[in-house]
Amino acid sequence: MHIAATASTASARHGAPTSGPSRSLDPESWHARRVPLLRDPRTLIKRLYDLHRPGARTAVVAVLDRSERPVASASFGFGEGRTDGWRCRNLILANLRLIVPDDLRRTTPTHTTVLAIHREGTREWEADDGRWMWGLHDACVLHGLRCGAFAIVAQDGWRVIADVRSGRTPALAAGRGGGPGGSGPIRAAGIAPARPATELPQVRYLPETGPTPLVRPSAS
Repeated sequence: MHIAATASTASARHGAPTSGPSRSLDPESWHARRVPLLRDPRTLIKRLYDLHRPGARTAVVAVLDRSERPVASASFGFGEGRTDGWRCRNLILANLRLIVPDDLRRTTPTHTTVLAIHREGTREWEADDGRWMWGLHDACVLHGLRCGAFAIVAQDGWRVIADVRSGRTPALAAGRGGGPGGSGPIRAAGIAPARPATELPQVRYLPETGPTPLVRPSAS
């Protein structure tokens, strides 16, 4: 409870509207937060899709540097049924803490976080997407990162909310089951976390080209 209040207070100090008791955002309120647009959303979404091979009901969270290069990413399943803003926030935050150190000591964030939700059906915005959007913004506040774009990848293609750009590929493969790649969570190594080496494997920046080093922890 205290964490959510802290994040909401921090958002208000930065001039962002609060989400209200529903812990959800609509496209209009998302646009009002001046979330930075991606320069090349299709290339980024395709790279993350190729890396994580997500199934239905899977989220991919990625952290970008100043040049929009993904330096770390993680994919995780979120199951069926209606989502809740706090649960979305906690899932995103837990994965961010595994792949990147926070920027809370910096006056200005140096990294931007983007989120892509993969689901069955169409790429049109739905109420559950609003809870993921609230969760993304709140998680970024709590981890000291800049909140970036929110994308939907469905069976008819992809779409970035509050942006005019969309495309037919990548698209969620028909009949693909839930869970990242069908083999448990995948975390792509990025900036070395500020944690003892015994807790997490050593990580590196993702290469701009070529094979990508992966960390595949046991599902938990």
